[in-house]
Amino acid sequence: MSLRINSLVRRIPHIIVGLIVLFLVGCLVKVAIWEHVYYSEKEGSTRHSIVEVGVTAPDVQEVDETEVTTEQVKAHTVPSDHPRYLIGTFMNKTMGVNAKVNIFDVGLTSSGAMATRASIFEIAWYRDSSKPGYGGTVLINGHNSGPTKRGVFDYLQDVKKGDIITIERGDGLLFDYEVYDIESLLIAEANAYMPNMMQSPVPGKESLSLISCTGEWSQNQRTHLSRIMVRAVLVENAPIED
Repeated sequence: MSLRINSLVRRIPHIIVGLIVLFLVGCLVKVAIWEHVYYSEKEGSTRHSIVEVGVTAPDVQEVDETEVTTEQVKAHTVPSDHPRYLIGTFMNKTMGVNAKVNIFDVGLTSSGAMATRASIFEIAWYRDSSKPGYGGTVLINGHNSGPTKRGVFDYLQDVKKGDIITIERGDGLLFDYEVYDIESLLIAEANAYMPNMMQSPVPGKESLSLISCTGEWSQNQRTHLSRIMVRAVLVENAPIED
C-alpha cells in the first residue's frame, strides 16, 4: 500500500506541471484569437481609404475619384433657396485656392444613415435639414478621401474656432458661418452626438453642421472609426428669410 502511495506522490508534481502547461496554452490561443479579431477591425490608416460619411454606421458605397472640372462647377444649378456651393479656406489645400465646391441634396440610406455623394469632390446637404437663411441648422457631409486621392473634407480637422465657412445659395446670396466648436468622436459617440449636430450651439441662431470621417480605417466595418463634427453659427449681418 505504501508503495502505491509513494508512486502517486512522486507523480503529483508532473500532474501539476501538465495542468499549468495546458492552462498557459489555452490562454495563448485565446489571446491569439482576440488579437486577430482586434487588428482586423482596426486595420488601416487615417487617409487614402474608401470613405463613407453618415448619421449612423453607413452603408457600404464605392466612391468616385474623378476630379470635378471648373466647367462643371460653373454649370451646377440648384433651386434658388437651396445651398449651391460651399466655400472655405480649409478646402483650398485639396481643391485649390478659392475653392468653390458643388453641393447636392441627399436623403437617408436604407440603414437610416445620412447619404453622401459618390464623388469625393462633391458635398451632400441633408434635404430635411434647414436651408440657408431660414433660421435652422444646415447639415452637410463630405468625404475626407478616396482609395488614392484626398477628398474635399480631408482638412476639415484643421478648422479652428472663429474660422468662416460660406454657403452660396442658388440665387447667389452668401451666408457666412463662424466656427463655434469642433469634435472628433468614435462612431458610437458620434451617433450619440447627432442631436447636437441637428441644432444650433447658440440658441436662436442659425447654424451650419459639417461631418466627415477621420481616424483609423476598419476593413470589417468598411468605414473609418471616427467622425470629425464641426458646428458654426451664422454671422449677424447675414440675410434671413421671412
